[in-house]
Amino acid sequence: VPSACAMIIFNLSSYNPGTFILVGIPGLEQFHVWIGILFCIIYIVAVVGNCILLYLIAVEHSLHEPMFFFLSMLAMTDLILSTAGVPKTLSIFWLGARDITFPGCLTQMFFLHYSFVLDSAILMAMAFDRYVAICSPLRYTTILTPKTIIKIAMGISFRSFCIILPDVFLLTHLPFCRTRIIPHTYCEHIGVARLACADISINIWYGFCVPIMTVISDVILIALSYTLILCAVFRLPSQDARQKALSTCGSHVCVILMFYTPAFFSILAHRFGHNVSRSFHIMFANLYIVIPPALNPIVYGVKTKQMRDKVILLFSTKGTG
Repeated sequence: VPSACAMIIFNLSSYNPGTFILVGIPGLEQFHVWIGILFCIIYIVAVVGNCILLYLIAVEHSLHEPMFFFLSMLAMTDLILSTAGVPKTLSIFWLGARDITFPGCLTQMFFLHYSFVLDSAILMAMAFDRYVAICSPLRYTTILTPKTIIKIAMGISFRSFCIILPDVFLLTHLPFCRTRIIPHTYCEHIGVARLACADISINIWYGFCVPIMTVISDVILIALSYTLILCAVFRLPSQDARQKALSTCGSHVCVILMFYTPAFFSILAHRFGHNVSRSFHIMFANLYIVIPPALNPIVYGVKTKQMRDKVILLFSTKGTG
């Protein structure tokens, strides 16, 4: 799907060869080098952490379960999210490479928004997995069969693609006859649309409402799943069983909070936060695309016992070898 999308974007935007300029973080230009070092360190942690996660899930047969399949999807999507934004940001901060072509801008925008919406859908799928595992443990393997898991994965990937692709079409039909300077470190839909010399009400309506409504529906379903999970957990007879179930869900809840809290803050600040300084908003938007991908593998590595044991074994084996 992503490669096909890149071709679609290139064909759609071939008539508009203009170059845009990404200025970085306005007002903090003198700190760009140091901010870049911070982003680079966090990005390296994200890449290494998610690659270790993917390696362990691939080679360890005990981790070939639905929960870890969805976790591997989350890791891959996190790598797309951070890689779509951070390398270009670092080139702006360190090399002054501020130019970005219109097709490049559309491609970056698509992958940033696509991975965000897909991350949300994966968290919803993981909440459903935990709901079935705790509320219907005897039917877990019959409900979440490999065929069902593949259908869920394809369904949420296609849904995210269909939600974000119209953003690309909407931008390609806008005339850009004024400034092409984007006061940001990466291209995002509304930021680029605001540079057009035409009515962008459809861009604002679709670009804000549709992804938000999608993510809110995911949040409602996640909240419903965890409400039912908690009811089931507190009905368990033994203290140990309750403790184990809560511990299993703890890592998911941490990741969900880390993902949605800054996401909603960033989206609402961009739409309504007229008193929020532009430099703070852009700094926060950059941290958002790199911190959750860096923290997710750490949270799962520490809080999921199966994963923790495999990580310890991997590094102890390397240490003795």
